[in-house]
Amino acid sequence: MKTLATAIVIAGLVLPTGAQTVDDILNRVSKQPQTQSSTQKNPGASSLGSDKIASGLKEALAIGATNAVALTGKPDGYLKNDAIRIPLPDRMKTVARGMRLMGMGAQVDEFEIGMNRAAEQAAPKAKAIFLNALKQMTFDGARQILSGGDTAATDFFRRTSSRELTDAFTPIVKDAMTKVGVVQQYNAVLKSAPGGGALAGKFDLDQYVVGKALDGLFYMVAQEEKKIRQNPAARTTTLLQQVFGRR
Repeated sequence: MKTLATAIVIAGLVLPTGAQTVDDILNRVSKQPQTQSSTQKNPGASSLGSDKIASGLKEALAIGATNAVALTGKPDGYLKNDAIRIPLPDRMKTVARGMRLMGMGAQVDEFEIGMNRAAEQAAPKAKAIFLNALKQMTFDGARQILSGGDTAATDFFRRTSSRELTDAFTPIVKDAMTKVGVVQQYNAVLKSAPGGGALAGKFDLDQYVVGKALDGLFYMVAQEEKKIRQNPAARTTTLLQQVFGRR
């Protein structure tokens, strides 16, 4: 029962603040049909079987992932979040400092803003990819997440979705940066600074932005997961009272 209680806690708690309550999730999960196998194997167990726990986990993860996508895929989702804001490429930072000293800081700022805007435009594509990954999740996969660490679900998404996310983000980022002239700004900034011309055109800026965009997205997913695992919601339903009453 202790294991089941732990599973219910995690399954019900992978929820973003302000989304749906743990009661909403568990009420829906508890209404799903009980499998015969789970009751036959353990007649004295809770009315919640393994299939219901997995279903609850998937639904909770879907809400958490959707929330992370919503936080990143909006204006200033990257730009105004210091934890995931896409910075200048390392090779450009020294040049940028020199440009600011010469009164050319506005060009540097516009370039950095453009990179973050491109990431914000690409982020909404992640929702469908995350939801599809959840559909493919096996019970063993769900069990590993339930018994895993604070970022077990995030690690699952990273492992199963990174390649597809990269493929989905790349054309959007490339198109967005072309439209606002980010690549042109990048080359112009380098060429206008002493010693910067040699760096222009020798760096895959699209790949850099896509990589940083994904890093930021997974960071937000992990933050949601850790926050909710560590801060249990109110346990007011009959189901929760029954589960925790036997712990």
